[in-house]
Amino acid sequence: MILPFPLRAVIFDMDGTLHDTERVYDAAQRHAASSVGYTVSDAFWHSLIGIPGQESDAMLRAHLGDGFPFADFDRAYIDHRDTLLAEGVLLKPGVHDLLNCLDAHDIPKALATSASRRTAERHLTRSGLRSRFDKVVTRDDVERGKPYPDPFLLAARLLDMPPANCMVIEDAFTGIRGAHAAGMMPVLVPDLLRPTEEIRALCTAVLNDLHEVHALIAGQASSRQVDVA
Repeated sequence: MILPFPLRAVIFDMDGTLHDTERVYDAAQRHAASSVGYTVSDAFWHSLIGIPGQESDAMLRAHLGDGFPFADFDRAYIDHRDTLLAEGVLLKPGVHDLLNCLDAHDIPKALATSASRRTAERHLTRSGLRSRFDKVVTRDDVERGKPYPDPFLLAARLLDMPPANCMVIEDAFTGIRGAHAAGMMPVLVPDLLRPTEEIRALCTAVLNDLHEVHALIAGQASSRQVDVA
């Protein structure tokens, strides 16, 4: 395929896109809810994917009502999450090859995540990816997080790149909506969720994994659709 605009920069999501952590968060949430006597539907857990922590906490409280023992749930969630992450933060297949491809073609890259600065820095350091990114934008850096365009627009400004020339790699629907609203080229690599027709319509491409993203970008480079001038 040919991208609608020359590619000058790539902006990545973190959880579920670079890090194989959405499964960890999902398992920890389910374990914590069960530990305090609550059963929550798959549809609701999936609705939290890509939502920043404070917003997802508020959604959970509203969904389960005033009697929900959130403090007990939160402690159980953190304990189980940290246990699952104790051996390290796993990468999605193809991460290093894709980042190496971008480096080889001198394409700047940034990260725009719904995680806090503290969480992002900790996870990127543990996975060995922190030094691979020119700029990192977190939920703490913007007034409005995803699905608003603010994190992506800030990342583009920090890279000094026009939004239209930025590709965004995302697994979450909130991120695709934000990237589309920012006027960028959203590429969905599904993780826990299969794309809906609405989400597909917002995407420049829907690809199976980061290996396919690598092939797409390498193809753009070979056909001179990459513009770093």
